[in-house]
Amino acid sequence: MDLLGTYLWWGVTHILPHGLDHVLFILALYFSSRHVRPLVWQITAFTAAHTLTLALAALGLIDVPERLVETLIAVSIAYAAAENLFRTEPAPWRPALVFGFGLLHGLGFAGVLSSLGLPAGQTVPALLAFNVGVELGQLAVLAGAFVLTVWFREKGWYRRFVVIPVSALIALTALYWAVERAFLTA
Repeated sequence: MDLLGTYLWWGVTHILPHGLDHVLFILALYFSSRHVRPLVWQITAFTAAHTLTLALAALGLIDVPERLVETLIAVSIAYAAAENLFRTEPAPWRPALVFGFGLLHGLGFAGVLSSLGLPAGQTVPALLAFNVGVELGQLAVLAGAFVLTVWFREKGWYRRFVVIPVSALIALTALYWAVERAFLTA
């Protein structure tokens, strides 16, 4: 596999199978609405934001402590999922909120990318390939969620028996991670 293919693959595998926290965040976004337009706005905001901070951090222009980033990523997942428990459709400001969360997630992606390293002379192409890989992984999560729910997303019981329990499970998992990342890991 060539260099760009390698970075593309690393981006995909950072989501599937290694990025459970990012998978849960994407699922929290997915379960926030039964309509495509609000989901597209959220995913677009998330992608724009994490692309920005991934690039800035990977190029060494910003540096935030990993423990803080990872804790705040977990909090963002918990918030996105918990909001699904109380709202049947995302608030009009949710894309802006998701943009802010995306900034955090981009810093998390940058932490992974920095552990892999960027090749001298091909930093930008490798960075772009990694980011495209992340996007492909996220799209695979969305496609999988759609395939699993397409037959009953419009049913009256969908929110009560799917969205609420799944969102609650995501929120509780993320809260556990937040505590673990903030206080229990070295």
